[in-house]
Amino acid sequence: MINRIKTLPLFLFLLTKMVVTQGQGKSFDIFLADSSMSNASVSLCIINSETGERIMEHNSQRSLTPASILKLVTTAAALEILGPEYTFRTQIGYTGSLNKLNGRLSGNLVIRGGGDPALGSDYFTEHYKNFINNWISEIIKSGIKEIKGRIICDDSRYDYQPVPGKWQWEDSGNYYGAGAYGLSVFDNTCRIHFTTSAPGSVPEITRIEPAQYIYRFTNRLTSLGNSDKGYIFSAPYSNSGWLTGTIPVNTDDFILKGSIADPPMLLAQIIHAGLDSAGIMITGEPSTARLEGQSSGTGFIGITETLSPPLKEIIRILNYESVNLYAEHLLKEMGLVMSDEGSTGSGTKAIEGFFKESGIDTGGFFIKDGSGLSRTNAVTSAGMVSLLRYMKEDSPHYTEFFNSLPEAGKTGTLTSYFKDPVFDGRMKAKSGSMERVRCYAGYLVSMAGHELIFCIMINNFSGSSAEVIKSIENVLKEAILSN
Repeated sequence: MINRIKTLPLFLFLLTKMVVTQGQGKSFDIFLADSSMSNASVSLCIINSETGERIMEHNSQRSLTPASILKLVTTAAALEILGPEYTFRTQIGYTGSLNKLNGRLSGNLVIRGGGDPALGSDYFTEHYKNFINNWISEIIKSGIKEIKGRIICDDSRYDYQPVPGKWQWEDSGNYYGAGAYGLSVFDNTCRIHFTTSAPGSVPEITRIEPAQYIYRFTNRLTSLGNSDKGYIFSAPYSNSGWLTGTIPVNTDDFILKGSIADPPMLLAQIIHAGLDSAGIMITGEPSTARLEGQSSGTGFIGITETLSPPLKEIIRILNYESVNLYAEHLLKEMGLVMSDEGSTGSGTKAIEGFFKESGIDTGGFFIKDGSGLSRTNAVTSAGMVSLLRYMKEDSPHYTEFFNSLPEAGKTGTLTSYFKDPVFDGRMKAKSGSMERVRCYAGYLVSMAGHELIFCIMINNFSGSSAEVIKSIENVLKEAILSN
């Protein structure tokens, strides 16, 4: 682990002389000279954290698309604004009156969302083990035997725009484009299972999980070779979508992961079915607070609740696995806490407030979401390094932040990269990638024992991603060996 060492104040760091690597044969010079970089935009900043000296710099004030390294901004701000032990609460209760003699509830059973991004997540199976069965058991214990009303899932904690306005439509139907709802469940992800046969044939949908997820797809997929280029097009709150592209031939069980368009409604349907199986009669159909036009804030009587893991554990999964959904949830939660509005816009304002209070260099920053999925996001490498240095030198939550970062060649999104022995135990960082975009930012320890902070961003390169990543590895390897 990199030890915390107090260094120059932040403002002195920002005034430190910039040094640009020059000289024939240097890894970065070779990288820039490559033909794949001829039309690319590159921003690089590497500093010695102990002295504040910039040991390598190139276009460090240029605004570029950061992709998922933007999650470093979101998680740092969340630790500062919410705190590492912050938890989300999902409440189960009812409105109306309950006759204790005959068990008749004249009102609605309500599941009130508390913004938990991880409810029922595959990443936290032990934490949420049997949570739905536990809810049903507690509802039965409360004495409810009949519901003269509905099962209502209340997602009013956040606004009714689950997907940021700057996202592309082609993303929203796929698992990585799942929207953030006030009541999310199962990572807001469904799995569509296929069997495929000969090239050119239409794959057959065999089942969809969760089984209660009622969805209609127009299937325009084609079986083709070993291709894995299937996409799902859909929109929030819609129960229909389109399957396009190609998936491999002759498979018994190929899976496409998609986003759940209306997670609160799905959960209402699951709870309704579970109570019905337990012998509890329900007169109304499953619904949501969105459809009912009101929240459950008035007259709510609690039965039980489920708490999320602490924020530090959610952030560790968020950065390890680069989970867009979690980042968007945290953005909205910060907005709610700071301005009583759970929206993408209020969340970005909360982050701006964190920047201002912390004195972090944010010239050239344009933040449109929490995850980095929007191509309209832009940051500078100097600003990212400033953020990382603030977290290391001035934040009481550095340990939680640092521990959330993947380790080179070993964990998370860095498992398959930076496997050269030079990086062993010397690099923890966040990666970011999308088409023609590769970015990395994090912490290094040099062979001489110096602590380094770095950010490198490449936009609009030509050639292969593998070649670009290898070049980035060479640049960072040189920084470790020569400082």
